[in-house]
Amino acid sequence: MVEADETTFSAGIGIGVLLAVVGVLAYILTDFASATALIPSIFGILFVFLGQLGRSAGRQRIGLYGLGLFALLGLGGSAQGLGDVVAIATGGAAEQPIAAGSQALMALCCLLLLGLVGWAIVEER
Repeated sequence: MVEADETTFSAGIGIGVLLAVVGVLAYILTDFASATALIPSIFGILFVFLGQLGRSAGRQRIGLYGLGLFALLGLGGSAQGLGDVVAIATGGAAEQPIAAGSQALMALCCLLLLGLVGWAIVEER
């Protein structure tokens, strides 16, 4: 596999760690009110696992496509947060600002990871 894959797997692990921390912080900052605040952590753990799996010999394709699939799912599920953060930044309000920030960060991370996966797939061909 190409060097782009190693970059993608490393980014997947880094983004996974970041999302795991974001999820735990969101859960703590919302006074443990909702377990859904941990969703970024779940995706983060998946990204770390798939990044490590992709580094294994013979498992690159599974890791790469797994990262792409879960990045797409994560982006779809958290894209609403981007709009909420824009509303907050322009003087508006959001019902749950911590959730909005967590979702927006997850959406941006997933978008970045999805772009890296796409680049790695193009480079592979």
